[in-house]
Amino acid sequence: MEVMEVMEVMDSVRAVLIDIDGVLTVSWKPLPGAVEALRAIRAAGLGVVLVTNTTSRTRASIAETLSGAGFDVRAEDVLTAPAVTAAHLAEHFPGARCALVNSGDVAEDLGDVTLVDDDPEVVVFGGAGPELDYATLNRAFGFLQRGARLVAMHRNLYWRTDAGLQLDSGAFLLGLEKAAHTEAEVTGKPSRAFFEAALARLGVDAEHALMVGDDVESDVLAAQRAGLTGVLVRTGKFQQETLEGASGTPDHVLDSFADLPALLGLAQ
Repeated sequence: MEVMEVMEVMDSVRAVLIDIDGVLTVSWKPLPGAVEALRAIRAAGLGVVLVTNTTSRTRASIAETLSGAGFDVRAEDVLTAPAVTAAHLAEHFPGARCALVNSGDVAEDLGDVTLVDDDPEVVVFGGAGPELDYATLNRAFGFLQRGARLVAMHRNLYWRTDAGLQLDSGAFLLGLEKAAHTEAEVTGKPSRAFFEAALARLGVDAEHALMVGDDVESDVLAAQRAGLTGVLVRTGKFQQETLEGASGTPDHVLDSFADLPALLGLAQ
């Protein structure tokens, strides 16, 4: 990397948005050098927010797990898809009856959202897991046929665990949209609103922020379209063929999050 490139990146960056799964951890276990890299970024005085489409845990639970693994993270540092979804529902569907399709308990991050089992006005589609079976999908399909709106926390097709790549809810969301002749309003990454919420929390403009992720489309290119600098890491769900077939080119590609301090010109 040329010295000039490092200086230009450092001069422009005031805050860093970081995906968690596949960037800092895999199956919640720290990736090599990630703890130390985050420590160096904080020591440099840069703002940090962890942005995740994880829908199985609350912000508090995520922070507790990461802190236990050695990361300097608090609940207020974490922005989740459920938390952004709650804000979206409050703004666009105030008081609406919502049916939640999700694996995991995220009620704490959904706040005052009214959750019901029958006759919803909105179907809120979260993450995949054992609960996302035929009966659940077909029930959601029925709600949509009867006029319910569809809000999705994300449309990730897969994610990486210590057992390899696993299907995520986006793979099923595509079929549900097609069958019900509707299109989901997406609240998490890659929606522009998600990145704007993170920037607002940090109090910085997009041109002074950098996004690090392992998903070239949802993390990196979506962030670049929102005006941020995008950094793709070759960990987590990264696949070379996906990068080669992507809709754009990342601003930077690193082997791992451990290499970010060097890109920023920071000492570790």
